[in-house]
Amino acid sequence: MQENKYHLTLCKKYILAYAMNIDPTLEPVRDRLTAASCNGSKADQSLASYMLAELNGIAFDTAASLAAKVGVSEPTVGRFCRSLGYKSFKDLKSHLQADLGDKPWLISDRLREMQARARAGEHQLSRGMEMEMAGLVSVYELAHTPDWSRVAKRLATVERVYVAGFQTERGVAQIFANQLQYLRDGVHLIDLAGGNFAELLASDEPGRCLVVFEARRYSRLARVLAAEAKAVDIPTTLVTDPFCDWGRALVDEMFVVPTQFGQFWESSALMASLSNLLVNSVFLEIGPAVEARLERIQALHAHFTGYVGGSSPSAGDNPLSDTSSPRSDAIECPNNNDNRDTDDDDSDTNDARNGAGDLGPGGDADGKRGDGAVRDGGAAGR
Repeated sequence: MQENKYHLTLCKKYILAYAMNIDPTLEPVRDRLTAASCNGSKADQSLASYMLAELNGIAFDTAASLAAKVGVSEPTVGRFCRSLGYKSFKDLKSHLQADLGDKPWLISDRLREMQARARAGEHQLSRGMEMEMAGLVSVYELAHTPDWSRVAKRLATVERVYVAGFQTERGVAQIFANQLQYLRDGVHLIDLAGGNFAELLASDEPGRCLVVFEARRYSRLARVLAAEAKAVDIPTTLVTDPFCDWGRALVDEMFVVPTQFGQFWESSALMASLSNLLVNSVFLEIGPAVEARLERIQALHAHFTGYVGGSSPSAGDNPLSDTSSPRSDAIECPNNNDNRDTDDDDSDTNDARNGAGDLGPGGDADGKRGDGAVRDGGAAGR
């Protein structure tokens, strides 16, 4: 059935190409853009990177609107298209339509009824939603590429994963790192405060990889970190926007996601979508072994933090032990009635009153018991 679907798609492509008087055997537009993004001039790389990320959206662009988005002149767009072998930007779009079929244009068709009903003041929101849906399609398409499969396998098997994010993308990087920590050990969100990236670059041990989230205006640190990682052969993956013209020369894989949807701020929503998809792919790579780690983390969270509607965590409960058996390392409570004599109790009380400076972080009068509570919790976590 899958083979029949492939042949049907291929037939549609050839029929559309011949209807538009286009040779269907020519090199695809995507391949030409990919080559230009690596070998062209700075303007060519900017145009190629943007167009690769917006294949599902440039159907709605003109040469003038594309030039404005990328920050080049309209004649530059024309020269770029001719350098790729097309007569004009319109000719490039015709070839692209033949390559992809009618998929990018169908997104607009599906929303036409909604747009027809939209009030005049909602037109911009309707257009933004259309663009964002097209961008989400492009993110899911990335998940079917060889680069994606290679990154997912690397993140599942490499000994240590380092994640970096700068400016507003720092939040996306932290979400990605936190979610990945649920699946495997050895995941680190890089500390930016130190200013030297020593945790990643100072070690000579193999088995490291780096994932960077960044969008314009790009932090200088992002480019420097990628260059230094490349110099010491650390595999690096960059998640960025369509305007990044420096990434492909420095990283092993570059996933480009749209960020402009007609809003005041550029949006990182699709970076978050890509992050979730990538974590899911890593989960599929690791397989059933994830379950034991998830249970362990859930038990630790319930022990130290607790969940809404659940009982409050107790410092004496070990989340990784069998609660049916008595604990041999239970922490003594100062108010417990034990077998000590009265003199010992009085001595402890006097020590607590006279040693106020020895109060431990556990909050008990006996500073040693406070420290013990913390140490016991830490031991349980380990």
